[in-house]
Amino acid sequence: MKRTNWFLIAAVLLLTVAPLWLVPRPAAGPDGQPGEIFAGADSVAQKAIEEIAPGYQPWFAPLLEPASGEIASLLFALQAAIGAGIIGYWLGASVTREKMRRAAGPEGRDRAD
Repeated sequence: MKRTNWFLIAAVLLLTVAPLWLVPRPAAGPDGQPGEIFAGADSVAQKAIEEIAPGYQPWFAPLLEPASGEIASLLFALQAAIGAGIIGYWLGASVTREKMRRAAGPEGRDRAD
């Protein structure tokens, strides 16, 4: 590989990993539990609901509770990646199908419809 390619790969790795070291750890909360770095909006919404209606009981309980907020974020990102992959595959297949129909000419369109 060229020297430039190695430099670009190193830069991407550095930009990916550096924020994990540079972001300070959140302080412990009032309950003494350490704060989560990648906590989402769910915990903020839960705290707001507890302040507004202290006796509120959720209607449903989760079927599977992730071990930490980081794992929940990972599962959410994985779900988004799988969905994007499915949509990308469908769009690619649709474009390719249309190109093949056009390449086949008028007789190909009659058979495809």
